[in-house]
Amino acid sequence: MEIQHKNAELIPRSQQNWQGRPEWFFNREHTDTYEQWYEGRYKRAEVWQKKVMEQLVAGDGRIKTLLEFGCGTGRFTRWWKEIGIKASGGDISPLMLSQAIHLFDGDLVMADSHAMPFKDHTFDALAFITTFEYYKDPVKVIREAARVGKYGIAMGMMNRNSTKVVRRRVQQLFGKNPFYITATFYTPKTLQDIIHKALVGREYTITWSCTGLPSWFPVQQWGIPFGDFFGLYVQFNDVQ
Repeated sequence: MEIQHKNAELIPRSQQNWQGRPEWFFNREHTDTYEQWYEGRYKRAEVWQKKVMEQLVAGDGRIKTLLEFGCGTGRFTRWWKEIGIKASGGDISPLMLSQAIHLFDGDLVMADSHAMPFKDHTFDALAFITTFEYYKDPVKVIREAARVGKYGIAMGMMNRNSTKVVRRRVQQLFGKNPFYITATFYTPKTLQDIIHKALVGREYTITWSCTGLPSWFPVQQWGIPFGDFFGLYVQFNDVQ
C-alpha cells in the first residue's frame, strides 16, 4: 500500500488532464505552498474544522481505522491519530504525495477515488476533507467510499452558503486564486441529495455541523447551514 517517491516533477500526460481538465494539484507551483496556507492565514480555520470532524466521527464508536482520500500532503491524515483513529491516505497527485511521505508515518497509496484499489470493507470509514468538491462523478465516488468503508463516510466541505465563495469567484475573474476553478461548492442540503442518490437501498443516518464563521461572531459552530466549512458524517446502520 505504501508508495515510493521517484520523480514527482514528471507527471504523466493522462494525469495532467485527469477528469478531462487541468487541476491545480498537478501544478507544483501550487502544491509546494499547500502546507504554508494552514500554517498561516488558515490556522484558526483548521482548528475549528478539526473540532467539527472529531465530534461527528467520534459519535460512531465503531470507527478505529480510516482511509482519507484526497489526503494531499497528509495535513488531516496526520491528525486522526490524535483522536484514536489509525489513518491511511490516498491521493491522485504524486506532487502532493511526494510531500506526504515525509510528513506522515502511515500507509499511502496513489490512486483514483472513483476506483479505489481496496477490497470491500477494508476500513471502518472513509474520509474526504476539502477534496470531494473536485470530483466530476460524486455519486460514483460515494458508492466506492461506501464499498470500502464499512461503517461510515466523513466529509469536510467548503460550504456554498458562504460570502467567501463570492470572493473566490471574483478573484478568478482577475486571474487569481486558481485553487477553486474546478471546484463544485455544496451546501449540507445539496450534498445530502447526492448522498441519497448514491446510497439507494442503504440504511444510514446523516449528521452535520457548520463552522468557518467570522471571529467576531458570538458562536463558531452551529447547526445552521451557513459558514465557510461544514462537516458531515454518514453512519451506516445496516452493518454490524
